[in-house]
Amino acid sequence: MGPGSTTVGFAAGLLCALVAAALGLEGSRQERLLLQSLGLSAKPSPKFPAPVPPVLWKIFQKRARPSSAASALDHACRVEEFNVPGNIIRVFADQGNFVHSGEPDTWLCLEKRLYFNLSVLEEGEQLTMAQLEIQFSHNSYHPSGCGQVFELRLYHALQLSLRGTSSHLYNQKLLAAQSFAQLRKSLLFNLTEVAKGWRNPSKNLGLILEISVGSSNGTLAWPPGRPPNPCASINSFLSTSLLVVSLNQQQCKASRKRRSSYYAPVTPSNLCKPRRLYISFSDVGWENWIIAPQGYMANYCLGECPFPLTAELNSTNHAILQTMVHSLDPEGTPQPCCVPVRLSPISILYYDNSDNVVLRHYEDMVVDECGCR
Repeated sequence: MGPGSTTVGFAAGLLCALVAAALGLEGSRQERLLLQSLGLSAKPSPKFPAPVPPVLWKIFQKRARPSSAASALDHACRVEEFNVPGNIIRVFADQGNFVHSGEPDTWLCLEKRLYFNLSVLEEGEQLTMAQLEIQFSHNSYHPSGCGQVFELRLYHALQLSLRGTSSHLYNQKLLAAQSFAQLRKSLLFNLTEVAKGWRNPSKNLGLILEISVGSSNGTLAWPPGRPPNPCASINSFLSTSLLVVSLNQQQCKASRKRRSSYYAPVTPSNLCKPRRLYISFSDVGWENWIIAPQGYMANYCLGECPFPLTAELNSTNHAILQTMVHSLDPEGTPQPCCVPVRLSPISILYYDNSDNVVLRHYEDMVVDECGCR
C-alpha cells in the first residue's frame, strides 16, 4: 500500500471522527435544550439520593393509573390532593443546623435552625403551597408524670447576627406553638406566605424550631429532682422537610387550548396514524436521576395524507386545499404532513440538580392522535 492510500485512509478516519464528534456535540446540545425545557440546568447526578417521600409516591401512582388518565388531563393544572393550583411538587430537605445554647441542663431540649433553598424555582413558576413537615420517630417523647408536657415553638427568622462561633437570632416572629405529651406522628405547618419570600436567597434566613420541657399549666420549668433527664430522647428527632407546590401557567394555557378541540379516530391502514414508540430512560442514560417511571409509551405519527383527504385524517381546511393543489401540481406543492394533533401529559418523579425529590406534570409527552396538516 502506497503513501497515497495511507493519506486517504487517514483522511477518511479523520472525517469519520469529526462526524462522530459533530453528532456527539449535536446530541449534547439537544439533550441540554431538553433538560432546560424540563426545568433543569444540567443532567442531575444525585450522590446521596434521598428516599422518596410517601406523599409523592401516592400522588404519582394515582396519576399513573390508566383509569385516572382522563382526570389527570382535566386537572393538569391542579393538585387535587391539596386542593391548590399546581403542576410541580418539590420536597426540599432541611439544610439547617442545630444551635447549641451552651446550657444543656435548662428547660430547652432542642433548638434547630431550619433552612430550605427555594432558589431553584423557575422564574415563571407561581408558588401556591408550602407545607413544613416535622418528623419524629414513633413514641419519641413520653410523658414523665406530674402533668409534664413538651412545648414546640416555630419562629420565622427575620434578622441574623453572628457573634464569634455561635449564632444568635433576633427579630424573629412566632409562627406556631403546640403542646404535646406524647408524639406519635409528624406535625404539619402551612408556611405558604412565608415561603413566597424565600425565592430570593438574600431574604431567606429560615426558621427556628424549639422544643422545651413544660407542664400542663403552661409554664416552662425543669421538673426538680426527677432523673432521668426528660430531654434524653431528643436523639430520636428525625428530620424536617418542606413540600412546595408551584404552577407553570404556560403549560396550563396550552393544555386548555388543546382540550377545546374535537379529534376523530384514525382508521387503521397505511394512512396517517399513531405508531407505537416506547422510550426507555435507561437507553438515553437518564436512569440515575429519574425515579419513576422507567419509561413510557410516547408514540409517533407516520403515514400518508393522500387526495382526497377525509374527516378520519383529522385534516384542517388548509390541508384539504393543499392536497388538492398538490394533486394538480405535485412538483410545486408538497403534500400535507402527518403530525400529532392531540398529545397527553405524563408525571415524572425525579431528583433535581440540588438532589431534591420532584414530582412534575409534563404536557405534550404522549402522541394520542395524528392528523394531516
